[in-house]
Amino acid sequence: MSSNKVTKYDLVEAVYQTTQYEKKAVQDIFEALFEQMKKCLTAGSTIELRGFGTFEPRLRKGRQKARNPKTGEQLSIAPHYVAAFRAGQELKKALWVLPVDSENSGS
Repeated sequence: MSSNKVTKYDLVEAVYQTTQYEKKAVQDIFEALFEQMKKCLTAGSTIELRGFGTFEPRLRKGRQKARNPKTGEQLSIAPHYVAAFRAGQELKKALWVLPVDSENSGS
């Protein structure tokens, strides 16, 4: 599989081309959507998008003996939340049919 990266700009452009809404309106919708998602996650809510997946805040345990990989310095990390994503069934099925590149298959 190639390592193509899709940016927010690319998504806005694709939606603009598909819907023919004004590009500024599409950008505003994306910004509002991401801002609302961030507010929900930081409030501790789970976001369920049927057919796509679920975003949820997930607690990561703290560690007393973590190491900064750049400096080698040992430090302590407090417990904290991270954003986690679980793919929905439809997305999993859609990804299942992607061709596997033998170089990156891990076998």
